Amino acid sequence: MSRAEATKARILHAATQEFAAYGIAGARVDRIAKVASANKNLIYVYFCNKDGLFDAVFDAHLGRGLDMVPFTPDDLPGYAGRLFDFYQKHPEVLRLATWHRLERGTAVERDPSVAKQTHDDKLASLEAVRKGGVGTPGFTPATLLTLVLAIASAWSPTNAASMPATTVLTSDPEDCRNAIMEAVRRLL
Repeated sequence: MSRAEATKARILHAATQEFAAYGIAGARVDRIAKVASANKNLIYVYFCNKDGLFDAVFDAHLGRGLDMVPFTPDDLPGYAGRLFDFYQKHPEVLRLATWHRLERGTAVERDPSVAKQTHDDKLASLEAVRKGGVGTPGFTPATLLTLVLAIASAWSPTNAASMPATTVLTSDPEDCRNAIMEAVRRLL
């Protein structure tokens, strides 16, 4: 890895933590540069501006997450369980997605990123399963995917504020995972 690539990687890592914690508006380029041990000007050279840096972080993490969790349209409960596991190991991904929705709007369809292509591929896979007459009772692929994603993130750290403290602190991850998978099974 070249020195420039190493610096860019440090910036992306520091920016991930900053954006996950503070969102786009609250993130500070000065803090990112300090944590990354990089010159602030390099952030602008590599990413143009703070929004460009957020987009790079968002695409990297959303793309990585989407690639790391195999989508199985014929086994949506298993997919939901794997998503739950991924979210537990990488809470920053849901935080970044939440900040994106709050500060940029909700539609992944408007993003010219890897997320849109992956989203479209999932919808096409669900449509193929539906045409085969299996697994999508009365739901459009978009609705079904939305429901599965929402169920899979039910016990995520980003949803913790809306749950009673006892639920968040005492829920066994395996029990949560099993409940998520059963909820998707029942949905189908």
